[in-house]
Parts: sequence; structure tokens; C-alpha cells
Amino acid sequence: MRTRDVLRFARDAGAGYPLRTSLSILAMAIGVAAVVVLTALGDGARRYVVAQFTSLGTNLVIVIPGRTATGGFNPANTITRTPRDLTVEDAAAVLRLPGVQRASPLAAGNSEISVGGRLREVLAIGVAQPYVEIRNFQLQQGTFIPDMDWSRTLPVAVIGAKLREELFPGQAAVGQFMRVGDRRVRIIGVLKPSGQGLGMNTDELVFLPVALAQALFDSNTLFRILVEARSRNHIEGVKQEVATLLKARHGGEEDVTVITQDAMLATFDKLLRALTAAVAGIAAISLAVAGILVMNVMLVAVTQRTGEIGLLKALGAEARTIRHAFLAEAGMLSLFGAIAGYLLGQLATFALRQAYPAYPAYAPDWAVAAALVTALTTGLLFGIMPAQRAARMDPVQALMKH
Repeated sequence: MRTRDVLRFARDAGAGYPLRTSLSILAMAIGVAAVVVLTALGDGARRYVVAQFTSLGTNLVIVIPGRTATGGFNPANTITRTPRDLTVEDAAAVLRLPGVQRASPLAAGNSEISVGGRLREVLAIGVAQPYVEIRNFQLQQGTFIPDMDWSRTLPVAVIGAKLREELFPGQAAVGQFMRVGDRRVRIIGVLKPSGQGLGMNTDELVFLPVALAQALFDSNTLFRILVEARSRNHIEGVKQEVATLLKARHGGEEDVTVITQDAMLATFDKLLRALTAAVAGIAAISLAVAGILVMNVMLVAVTQRTGEIGLLKALGAEARTIRHAFLAEAGMLSLFGAIAGYLLGQLATFALRQAYPAYPAYAPDWAVAAALVTALTTGLLFGIMPAQRAARMDPVQALMKH
């Protein structure tokens, strides 16, 4: 029997039992689709986190008050009291380091703003002029916080695009006044829309001069110091220089944590890649289940087609030919199931991207390839036993059973 005849035999056998064939294809398709969708979710989370950290700026070094035992980041540090808190003077000293391109102090707190009787709770951020360049923000109107002495409490503010729409609908915001807490400030700029980033919507923030923010919050400490190194080659050197400088300024106490953007990205990237691989492995279990179903279907097919097998052998078909015919049928079921599953998975991830445009839910190429190869391999492996059983049948016994 020629290869073309073997394939036609396998095709006709599958078409002769449409319900059984459809269920086998569906089982394999669900397994492949599960791998595609779950890996798209895992890898999408990795891409999203990387994009969020990249949006912070480039060549970034972040100074956090508080010290962890390993030197890593701990969210608890945001509320930890340290022997000596970060100050504007610390930020000014960091800015003078040779490897530092820019630096900005950050003070943060919640405050109420009011304009023309409209009240709103916002997150107010005290920064310096370099902040807008470190974060690569673009202005829609006006200017950012001016380059000035960081100790000046100049009564000006820059607001996000969403705040402008809410507080000044249909009119220009620049030049208008508003109250931030108990302070009256003039709006000098509006940022272009940039959306959500690391759990914070920039479009809803108010930016103030750092000294004004500290006066507003009745505090002389900083939430962070953002530092931009002159180049990627300077990042590690700047990290060490900042740590050494602040240790000297704080009386020999190692009471700050200095982390780099690359270190954060590498940590998250490693964790999320492992997560993606884990969910792919979990989803692949469904492919094994689909393979078992294919085996059961093929065993039933052998039983139902005993007379046909006996007739083929009586006409001179070799055991190898019978084996190849049943393996071809199992391969066809797996192939069509894998293709259907791939299309179903791509449809599901497309729907996910439409529902959440900011989430890059794309299945990695390796996962798609692995799912398709695993589906085909599983179908063929579980098809071997039924094919061997058919090949070993005695033609006389087979015809007598029929």
C-alpha cells in the first residue's frame, strides 16, 4: 500500500465516525489552547512589568530609606523609620557625584485639592526639575517645576491630564489657581496622558516643588531619591558611590537601600519566566489526557474494524502497513487538534488584548512550538499500542470475529 493510500485509509476511517473524531480533535485542541493562553498570560505579565519599569526612565538608580538584610527591596521599607531619614541635602550631595547625570528628591503624600468648589483626593508628589527628564514625561501645556533652589517653597504645581479634564473642563488650566491642602498654588503645566504605571496613574497626580510638598506634609524627609547615571556603564559605579556617600553622611550607618533598575528587571524577569514555564507545564498535562483519549479512540477503532483489518491482511497487506495506517489516523487526529487548538488559543488571546489593551498577552514562540510538537508527539505515542494490536491480528481470526 502506497503512502497516499495509507493516508486516504486514515482519512476515510476518521470521516466514518464523525462524532468520535470530533471529540478526539476537541480534546487535543483544548490542551493546545490551554498552553497558548496560559503562557500568553504569564509572558504578558513579564512584558507588562518590564514595560512599567522601563517607563520609569533609563540608567536608573533608586535610593530608598531603610535597610534590608540582603540589600534588596522590601515594601515594608516605605513605612519604616530609620536612624536618619533621607533629606533634600542628601539628594543634593548625590547630584554632585561624578557618575550622576541627574537626580531628584521625592516627597509623597495624599492631599485634598479644590478648584471652584470641586474637591478631590489626590496623591501629591514633591519633586525637582530633573524629575521630568528622568521619567521622560512630556508636557501637554506650560512648563514643569522650574530649575531652582530645592529649599524654595514656590507656590506652583503641575497636574496630570485627567485632573485637567475634571477640574478645568473646556478651558485652559495653565495660569489657574487651586488649593492643595491649605496651600494656594498656580498651575504652570499639564502633563501629556501617560496612564497607569506601577500601580500609580500619572494622569491623576499633582507635582509640587519638593520643599512645598514637605511643608504641606509637615515633614523634612524624602520618600525616595531618583538618580540617573550618565550611561549604563556607570550604573554599578553610581550605586556604590551613592551607598558610600550616604553612609558617610549618616554617621557610618548603612540605613538606606540602593537598588538599580536592571536588578529589579532581572529579578522580575527571572520570576515571571519561571512562572510562565510552570503554567505551561501544568497546561501540558491536558495534552497527556488528550493523548490517552486518542489511544482509547484508536483501541475502539481497532475493535470496530476487526473484519476490515482481517480482509486487508488476507489480501496481502503487511503488518507494517496496518501499523502505519493506524498511526497515520492518530497523527491526523493530533494534527487537526493541534491546529484547531492553536487557532482557538490565538482567538482567546486576541480577545484578551482587546479587553485589556495595556496587557501584551502574546504567547511566546517557544510555547506555541512546544504545544504543537507535544500534541503531535503525544498523539503518535499513544497511538502506537492500538496500531501494534491491529498489526498483530491474525487475518483468519479477524475475519471469523467479523
